[in-house]
Amino acid sequence: MINIDSILEQQIIRHEHERIEPDTDLVVVEMPIALIYNGISHAVMMATPCDIKEYAIGFTLSEGIVEIASEIYDIDIISHESSIEVELTISQKSFFALKAKRRSMLGKSGCGVCGIESIELLNLSPIPITNSQKKLLLSTTVIEKASKELLQHQFLMAKTGGAHAAAWCNLNGEIFKVFEDVGRHNALDKLIGYLALHKIDVSCGFVFMSSRGSYELVRKIVQMNIPLLATISAPTSLAIETAKKAHVSLICFCRNNRFVEY
Repeated sequence: MINIDSILEQQIIRHEHERIEPDTDLVVVEMPIALIYNGISHAVMMATPCDIKEYAIGFTLSEGIVEIASEIYDIDIISHESSIEVELTISQKSFFALKAKRRSMLGKSGCGVCGIESIELLNLSPIPITNSQKKLLLSTTVIEKASKELLQHQFLMAKTGGAHAAAWCNLNGEIFKVFEDVGRHNALDKLIGYLALHKIDVSCGFVFMSSRGSYELVRKIVQMNIPLLATISAPTSLAIETAKKAHVSLICFCRNNRFVEY
């Protein structure tokens, strides 16, 4: 199912060979989403306006604003014509910690750490995850199943060609839930929010992304104690380095019956 707020019909002029003709096309919606904690605006992220509750919870957890989902007491979503405000009430302990390290940032769809005030705020030496003792070793059969199933769940991508997907898979490669967004890290946050809402044991599965394996994805995986990240495209050097330090399994170029383990 596609949320109708996630796609927009656009008038276009199509050029093909020597033909020029008017037409319509469907494009993925991107708009600012403001995240407000206990009345204080913390971040404005550019994202696709669907699954906002899951996104807000996932962002709040993956950014370390709260340690557990139960520290989020209330979520109020306010939709405007061209933007969304999400007002979250979090525990006083979490709010005091947030104010102590408060930063102002404008997140772009391709960047999960834009606008931080100093390099020191980057978590380049993560604490190893506690699930690392259960190292996941996936077969090419598992990856082939997941990659084939993912295409069947990418409804927004099929309509617009402009969305990333984050999927939760079991150890057999079966996909249980997929979230899409114009930004890959937003799609992952939506998935993380879903996993938290439904209290899913993250040690019994892995995340499969329709994107490259970037640093901000690995950082969020580490924050949520997820033992393995699989991506369709290439990893970056910092993603590999961060995954190694955190004892997270990172596999990329996951296409059909092949993948590369880093």
